[in-house]
Amino acid sequence: MDVVSAVKQYVCKMIGETGPGMKVLLMDKDTTSIVSMVYSQSEILQKEVYLFERVDSVNREPMKHLKAVCFIRPVKESIELLVQELRRPKYGLYFIYFSNVVSKSDVKTLAEADEHEVVRELKEFYADYIAISPHIFSLNLTGCSQGRSWDPVLLTRATLGLTAVLLSLKKCPVIRYQHSSELARRLAECVKQMISKDAALFDFRKTDVPPLLLVLDRNDDAITPLLNQWTYQAMVHELLGINNNRIDLSSVPGVGRDLKEVVLSSEHDDFYASNMYLNFGEIGTNIKNLMEEFQKKSKSSQKVESIADMKAFVENYPQFKKMSGTVSKHVTVVGELSRLVASRSLLSVSELEQELACQSDHSSALQSLRRMLQQPKVSELDAARLVMLYALRYERHSSNNLSGLLEDLSRRQVSSQYRQLVNSVLEYGGLRVRGSDLFGSQDPMSITKQFFKGLKGIQNVYTQHQPLLADTLDQVLKGRLKEASHPYLGSSSLRDRPQDVIVFMVGGATYEEALTVYNLNRTNPGVRVILGGTNVHNTRSFLEEVTKATQTSASARSGSSSTTARSGMRR
Repeated sequence: MDVVSAVKQYVCKMIGETGPGMKVLLMDKDTTSIVSMVYSQSEILQKEVYLFERVDSVNREPMKHLKAVCFIRPVKESIELLVQELRRPKYGLYFIYFSNVVSKSDVKTLAEADEHEVVRELKEFYADYIAISPHIFSLNLTGCSQGRSWDPVLLTRATLGLTAVLLSLKKCPVIRYQHSSELARRLAECVKQMISKDAALFDFRKTDVPPLLLVLDRNDDAITPLLNQWTYQAMVHELLGINNNRIDLSSVPGVGRDLKEVVLSSEHDDFYASNMYLNFGEIGTNIKNLMEEFQKKSKSSQKVESIADMKAFVENYPQFKKMSGTVSKHVTVVGELSRLVASRSLLSVSELEQELACQSDHSSALQSLRRMLQQPKVSELDAARLVMLYALRYERHSSNNLSGLLEDLSRRQVSSQYRQLVNSVLEYGGLRVRGSDLFGSQDPMSITKQFFKGLKGIQNVYTQHQPLLADTLDQVLKGRLKEASHPYLGSSSLRDRPQDVIVFMVGGATYEEALTVYNLNRTNPGVRVILGGTNVHNTRSFLEEVTKATQTSASARSGSSSTTARSGMRR
């Protein structure tokens, strides 16, 4: 199972089916992101695609000598734009591919618009999601919930995106969901209905053990997206933000014009692919080695003394230029990460985060936290997130002093927005809503595992934490995940341990969880796990998700109270 390969194969088929000749790739805003994640422009140029256009661009020139490969999402806006395109075609022929199931009415509308008979093909290719890595995908959706219920529009989008993943991987799964989550149950039901409705599309070759789709909810583990990260990919996302493989460096002091936005893609950057899961200390060493290698090649390229030297330089120039760009990019990124770590005292902050997440000494944690809140270099966000972690960890502790910590934040003049978010995080992911024992405090098995982990020792104090997903997947692959907490949808169930598992996190996954899945796949031959989510979060985007979910919930409660009051007045 590989979502990047699945999307690449679809794009390759689209371009290949049009035959030889010059082509334009015509996309909408969604499919532009989908394609750019798996193919670079230079790669597509090699496939006789000489032009990339958006279907919503109004200034395109007619080029009748080109064939148009149209790849669009079958949504109202894009269908209408395609209808306008066909009524006044700018290209000689049109080969239309939809990223998901298209309705018969939309096909009829397009057929009626094709007055010039320029459409040669119309197909469905199920690449309706963002393939980040072979084992990671996202739907780039935020603010999915209205309180404890789905936003109806986003539920439809999530259903279509998740079924597209299943179709592209050719999987018809048994479905399980998190029992404590209404959002997980509702999405699981919608996917099941879609599979039943389009049974012919899901008629794949049966395997001895059917694949498993496991639908989870972010609110079961609000700790993971609040932690600072120390592996390269996760750290970049936490401190700089990754948006469709792009990193905005425009605010970096003294950054060059050509480095204000850079791309980090494991498909097109060998250094990034080799280092994305390594910790920050190792990255520094590897950056140094990369620079030394570049310097050697740079010195050798300066010795152009003969025709043979000139020929060798010309032949190696593209590779040399690519290496130069790679060095500049990663030195800039790692340099900015180092600056932020130092300016925000993130080593000290992260050490305390790990203590709050992984240990249970309340007195020590409270003292350390109060001392940390007095440090001037600790940012508003970091101060607030430490209190959030304390609130989740010691929610029911007899000596809980959350009110005192909120007063400390107020004295530090931390904004009211961040202070209010402490209670919002508790409402979003506190004991009242969690379906699992996040901290393992009541489970004898978890206590035993923590004991042996303590005996073995922790190699890195900054990476003690393991997301809840690690334990959940461990239970799945051992056939021990309880039906009470994660029931099957319908009558289907698995008698044997699954080999293919697609996990979908409503409310967003994280790169720490992506690392967990990567390590699990690497160390368990024959097991294939893919992780997806409505989004991939860092702390800031997670707190936006929390804000939207709890604001909607508060509005719903307020509306309910007003209705009750009015009915009481009428009585």
